[in-house]
Amino acid sequence: MKFDTHAPTARLQPYIKCFVVSENDQESDYKVFPSSGLVIGFQYRGQLTSYQNDTVQSLASAGITGMSDSYKVFKNSAHIGTILVYFTETGFAHFASQPTHELFNLSLSLEHIFDKNIIHEVEEKLAAATTDKQRLRVVEQFFLSQLKDIETDKLIVEAVRLIYESRGSIRVKELNERLFISASPFEKRFRKIVGTTPKKFASIVRFNTVLAQFDQQKSLTDICYENHFFDQAHFIKDFKQFTGDTPENFKRFL
Repeated sequence: MKFDTHAPTARLQPYIKCFVVSENDQESDYKVFPSSGLVIGFQYRGQLTSYQNDTVQSLASAGITGMSDSYKVFKNSAHIGTILVYFTETGFAHFASQPTHELFNLSLSLEHIFDKNIIHEVEEKLAAATTDKQRLRVVEQFFLSQLKDIETDKLIVEAVRLIYESRGSIRVKELNERLFISASPFEKRFRKIVGTTPKKFASIVRFNTVLAQFDQQKSLTDICYENHFFDQAHFIKDFKQFTGDTPENFKRFL
């Protein structure tokens, strides 16, 4: 199995965290937990399927997965190869005119977002490429061609920074006060750019903070209270929503 991370070119770095070349010769099922940014995948070989609420969906070879407040289950075919594109929290809005929140909890073909002829051309080029360097160049050129000349919403960037600074525990009311903006316009701007509400985004940041602490030999009680959960029951409920498992069972299999 291969999962190699590559930095984007300087022009794309404000909007894309990284590219990943992922390959797996074995058919396998796996969970993907909520993350703080959208992800696009280009399968240059093989097939990916998603499973959710007893629904099986064969995914397009070029697709996007929006932000989510729950885990997703995927199954890859044998000998799959994928270029994954991980966006910064506000990055996707610089490539597409569609409001980002409309992709929440969805996995869609990129033809719903970009011109289908351009997507077909990218897929053909990826199929013809023989090295990772060539494939990455194809994907980078696609995003450079789609990059829009729009101003970054500095207020939303600052909101994201404050949420990370608090490790997801900041209240939305405090964000409104610190950013000098009322609740309704703030939430509208945040959802459009980031892909979900400030409250849900903060819960995802807090979840990933919790997940990182599982490797630090801390007790579950310490993790619970360090991350400002009201009580253990609330902690377990949130964790199970994000992972499909209890904290105890999850930690046992790390």
